[in-house]
Amino acid sequence: MTKLRPYLYCDHAKEQAQFYVEAFGGEIISMQTYGDMPGSTPETEDKVMHLVLQAAGLLFYMADAGPIERGNGMDLTLEFETEEEAEEAFRNLSKFGTVLMPFERMFWGSMFGRVQDMFGVRWQIATQPGH
Repeated sequence: MTKLRPYLYCDHAKEQAQFYVEAFGGEIISMQTYGDMPGSTPETEDKVMHLVLQAAGLLFYMADAGPIERGNGMDLTLEFETEEEAEEAFRNLSKFGTVLMPFERMFWGSMFGRVQDMFGVRWQIATQPGH
C-alpha cells in the first residue's frame, strides 16, 4: 500500500513542528540537523535537515529550506471522524493565521473550513459526510 507523506519545507522547522504538535496533538518522532552531518558549518548546524512529525494520526516530514514561497496551488486536507476534533484543529490552525472559509456545515453534509496557518500552509479541515 502506498502512503502519502507531506514534506513541508520551512523557514523555521522546529518552531513550525511544535505549532502542529500543539494544534493537532502528537509529537516530534525524530530530528536531524545539519550539525549532525560531517563538515557542517556554524551557520547551518542548528537548521533542520529532516524532521518526522506524528500529528493527527499521520506522519509529516519537515526541513529548513528558507526562504519559502508558498503558492495557492495545493491545500493539505485533514478529515476527522468527529466534529469536535475537526473544530479544535481548525481553531488551533487559525491562531495567528487567516480563515479562508469559515468552519461550518456544508450542503454535502459534512463540516468544512479552509485556513492558512501562520506559516503560510493552507489546510482544509473536514468531517466525514454526515458527521
